[in-house]
Amino acid sequence: MNPLTTIRALDERLFQVIRAWHTVGKSIDDAVFEDLALEICRYQLAHNEAYSRFAATLGFTPELPPLHWRAIPAVPSSAFKDATLATFDVRHAELEFHTSGTTTAHSGKHFFERAALYDASLLASFDRFMISDRPKLRFLNLVPSPRSATHSSLGYMMAYVSVLRGDGNAGWFLDGDSVDVDGFAGALDKAVAADQAVLIAGTAFAFVNVIDEFARRDRRFTLPSGSRIMETGGFKGRSRVVEREDLYASLSATFGVPLERIVAEYGMTELASQYYDAPESRARMQRVKVAPPWLRTLVIDERGDEVTAGIVGFLRHIDLANRSSVIAIQTEDRGYAVDEGIVLLGRAIDAPLRGCSLDAEELRFSLDRA
Repeated sequence: MNPLTTIRALDERLFQVIRAWHTVGKSIDDAVFEDLALEICRYQLAHNEAYSRFAATLGFTPELPPLHWRAIPAVPSSAFKDATLATFDVRHAELEFHTSGTTTAHSGKHFFERAALYDASLLASFDRFMISDRPKLRFLNLVPSPRSATHSSLGYMMAYVSVLRGDGNAGWFLDGDSVDVDGFAGALDKAVAADQAVLIAGTAFAFVNVIDEFARRDRRFTLPSGSRIMETGGFKGRSRVVEREDLYASLSATFGVPLERIVAEYGMTELASQYYDAPESRARMQRVKVAPPWLRTLVIDERGDEVTAGIVGFLRHIDLANRSSVIAIQTEDRGYAVDEGIVLLGRAIDAPLRGCSLDAEELRFSLDRA
């Protein structure tokens, strides 16, 4: 089977899995996930040069691939800053996303061979976890606009769903660190006057800014029934951090949106798929994150060994929709597994994961030898 035939066959299998879950909620069993993950891993070992060199340092080659999806070698998320991790010529990438960084030189880049696969994955999860009741919403975005942040995966995501699932009057109110508070307030007033339900998508830092400013102006809103809020994280590098429970209480009070309609989305530039708060956990203090069935997460300890449910460790994601890059990504995010999904605790700042650091050094060393 030539590479082009392999790509088409893999993608068609992935599209079938995504469509089945998106349309009728059909999941995939362990055997199907195992088979797809290992087939994609073998393809990546054969066609992703940087990943292949990295995996070889851990004892895996196209001829000696892992035998179980849990054993697939995971690159640290920082590796996207150190190497081009792709199974194809990135000059032909249909999507290119950059990680956040103080300079372009320190930004990681994630290239996607097919936009359609990324689009199918993000829309399926968004539909089932954010708008399962299928309302026609007005999207008011406090995230980077794709017009000014052309390589923002979050901006791309919200532009895509705003067009497909919005009422045609989407607004964008974040430019870098600057929030257009007046424009945002005006858009909220128009939605209230028209009795048009809205979805406000924003980074945590942007939400803190608008909450503070509206408090200073003594402004509160009662958004139309069906309105909701999607919080996307985003305190990294900021001097002021607000506990999530306090943030959500303030969001609810400021916008008149019930707590169970405030949903956290957990995603990464390095992944094609996203986690969301499980609906049944949104009224609890400790929310559980759930994902589509083609995204699974292992919780590992500092040595890189998987830990049992309930034990805090570092999150390792296996995302089949990352077909054209690397499906196994090691993060420094901490959390623990529960029956329904994972509980996210945030980024480790004082307990570096030795296994991740070692893997990153091995990756750089393998690149230097090339």
